[in-house]
Amino acid sequence: MEPILNTLANIPWWLWIIVALLLIAIRDVFFQRKHTISHNFPIIGHIRYILESIGPEMRQYFVANNREELPFNRIERGWIYASAKQENNYEGFGTDRDIYAHQHIFINNAMMPFKIDEHHPNSTDKSFLPCAKVMGEFNKRRRPYRPASVINVSAMSFGSLSAKAIESLNKGIKIAHAYHNTGEGGLSPYHKNGGDVVFHFGTGYFGVRSEDGGFSMEKMVKLVESNPFIRAIEIKLSQGAKPGKGGVLPGAKITKEIAEIRGVEVGKDVLSPPNHKAFSNVPELINFIEDIAKHTGLPVGIKAAIGKLDQWKELADIMKSTGRGPDFITVDGGEGGTGAAPPSFADHVSLPWVYGFGDLYKVFQERNLTERIVFIGSGKLGFPAKAAMAFAMGVDCINVAREAMMSIGCIQAQICHTNRCPAGVATQSKWLQNGINVPLKSERLAQYFKFFKKELIEITHAAGHEHPCQFTMDDIEVNVDDHNLSQNMSSTYMYDKTKVPFNAMQELKTCPHLGGHLVNKASENIT
Repeated sequence: MEPILNTLANIPWWLWIIVALLLIAIRDVFFQRKHTISHNFPIIGHIRYILESIGPEMRQYFVANNREELPFNRIERGWIYASAKQENNYEGFGTDRDIYAHQHIFINNAMMPFKIDEHHPNSTDKSFLPCAKVMGEFNKRRRPYRPASVINVSAMSFGSLSAKAIESLNKGIKIAHAYHNTGEGGLSPYHKNGGDVVFHFGTGYFGVRSEDGGFSMEKMVKLVESNPFIRAIEIKLSQGAKPGKGGVLPGAKITKEIAEIRGVEVGKDVLSPPNHKAFSNVPELINFIEDIAKHTGLPVGIKAAIGKLDQWKELADIMKSTGRGPDFITVDGGEGGTGAAPPSFADHVSLPWVYGFGDLYKVFQERNLTERIVFIGSGKLGFPAKAAMAFAMGVDCINVAREAMMSIGCIQAQICHTNRCPAGVATQSKWLQNGINVPLKSERLAQYFKFFKKELIEITHAAGHEHPCQFTMDDIEVNVDDHNLSQNMSSTYMYDKTKVPFNAMQELKTCPHLGGHLVNKASENIT
């Protein structure tokens, strides 16, 4: 045995490499039939697969220009990262964006900007920017709610995101006095760090799920009573990533903790159907909303991506005739979001946010219902100029998902669905999650929200307004060709936004329904 070992030890290292490559070549040619390239080009074919696997990263860092990438380009990501880290988020030497491109947004500034009354307390506090409307006020819910921030964290569930990511987001929104939408994975311990929460559920009814997979009002009431920081309830009808399609949570991702929170079995695939068991038509949906509001006292809303309008018109007609219905409506963009989806759905099913929201808003405006609904926009709106456009179209708040993920470290690797997120944000891997410093990341989310609100209010003042709710369609122009053919938004989308009741920011500061634990200074604890 010893002579053999000595002989092997004397073999040059390069010869071992040749032997290994020879074995790989034999395996490629004679023993595998799955890959044509590696069969026809043994050894060399593997290089092609390696390069293909790192192609997105190579293009992101070395090939694509600053404005070229989707869904978020380098300039957009850089602004979020710099804002979250309190770094310089300005640009020099002018914009590199093609301002003549189709659908470019122009904000019409006033000759003289809005003048801040410096005699009011906190007049220079540009991080205090609450919603101008109150959820549940029209329907006289027992616990109406005014979000203390116009920017909030959108529906992303524990299971899709990691425990440390959820904890970072929740602690961050507490600092920023925003709210945190749970997503449809149920209320986890990581949502219980002091921030306002909007409890969201879909067709799987996770967290309020009965033994037969339906909805349990008993569990809903118990959940709300046990967690007073839940300020509103959102029913998901569809989402932008895959509207009209149910979700699948693979059994491999269902840990004991996730199973307990969602009310499902460990290691067993969970299929969420496209349809709700609790209702099957619009009148039943309204009854369901009112029943939840009656039992919990909270505002109840719905979330959906927009396509056909027939059932939305039916909903609006019933709301008009009965005075019953949702307190808020969250409109998701059909361009997709954090949820994993087949490309055919993400690419083609339902309308992009700007088209979908405009169509939906007109349905309720034609029936004089817009003042009683809080409209929430969700679809790549986490940038001040895009938010200004959304407010001009009629939103009252925006929810951000991927932008919030970036503020806590997401690098847009676009492998959320593989459980291999390198930033530890969208994975259940304990090792990958260990890279998330929760206190640091929560501060970064709060800083991103702070800078977002600061720039949005500065744009608002530049347009001559005090609060973004005062934006009108004429404040924004959308490029359709050259300036002679560009149109303001009222001409582009064929409606004028209903005026939001608003007197002054000072009045919002004394609202008894203001979220964020009745904040007086939304910037407190933000350094």
